Amino acid sequence: MRLVSIIVPLYNEEDNVQYLYDELCSVAAKLEDNVEFIFVNDGSRDKTLERMREITATDNRVTIVEFRRNFGQTAAMAAGFDYASGDIVALLDGDLQNDPAELPRMIAKLDEGYDMVAGWRKNRQDAFISRKIPSMLANRLISRITNVRLHDYGCSLKVMRGEVAKNINLYGEMHRFIPALAEEMGIKLAEMPVNHRPRLYGTSKYGISRTFRVILDLLTVKFFLGYSKRPIHLFGFLGLISGFIGTLLMVMMVLQRFIYALPMGNRPLLALAVMMIMIGLQFLCFGLLAEVSVRTYHESQDKKIYSVRNVFRGGLNTEDRPKKVVGC
Repeated sequence: MRLVSIIVPLYNEEDNVQYLYDELCSVAAKLEDNVEFIFVNDGSRDKTLERMREITATDNRVTIVEFRRNFGQTAAMAAGFDYASGDIVALLDGDLQNDPAELPRMIAKLDEGYDMVAGWRKNRQDAFISRKIPSMLANRLISRITNVRLHDYGCSLKVMRGEVAKNINLYGEMHRFIPALAEEMGIKLAEMPVNHRPRLYGTSKYGISRTFRVILDLLTVKFFLGYSKRPIHLFGFLGLISGFIGTLLMVMMVLQRFIYALPMGNRPLLALAVMMIMIGLQFLCFGLLAEVSVRTYHESQDKKIYSVRNVFRGGLNTEDRPKKVVGC
């Protein structure tokens, strides 16, 4: 029988913990697979950890990963991937806006032959100006640049195969680009509308300022998707273009000097030509240095982007694989 790992990052969600656990238990009862819950406490400053430990103390399907401080949603998801052992891995937020009841339907879609199923908050229950409009613009931009067409990159509700999750390396705030990062492996991706609910307790941890971080992360994703294994193709191309323009300007001025007796030394065009040639050489040097860095990156040891204080496992026998019937 398969094992489904359900990963939930939590940050200051003490009022949502009980409802979240109850809903997940209901979902687990409907699945024909074994289930494990991996809750990642991302440095919560309220009683999220205490509530979670009390609720799940006798459930041997539960693993609670406690961070030493707040490392962010990307790090929490990365930790969830590391601690998950399921054949299928599911992701969702802990704010109850993602509906866990969608998981069986998404797993069924995955079983149709897909490697990942991403949720689409088609009827999103958030503020229109501050949340929906920036999200729509960001989704179009990301889809265009990554060539992975999705309606909703910001939806955390996703289901994927275990081998896909284990091969996704997350850094910075790259959790938004999980489908694009997975696409590089050649996966078969599907997107389906899912139920999105208004937040009942707590406040959102994300504001309009994240839009600027998305743009910066998007540049990084584009580089890693297109040029991470061949950076010289990017920097070398830019260098050749710049050098060609500078050389062309220089040749043009030399011809003008000998044919039309035009002076060269006092022309701003000369400075531009020299600058373009120098920039071209610098780009070529950057490309060679990037090639060295990329090889070092791929051959270096894996360094985690988070630090774990404790790992709590529910039940008396923590060595057993999670069983479906225990805990609810």
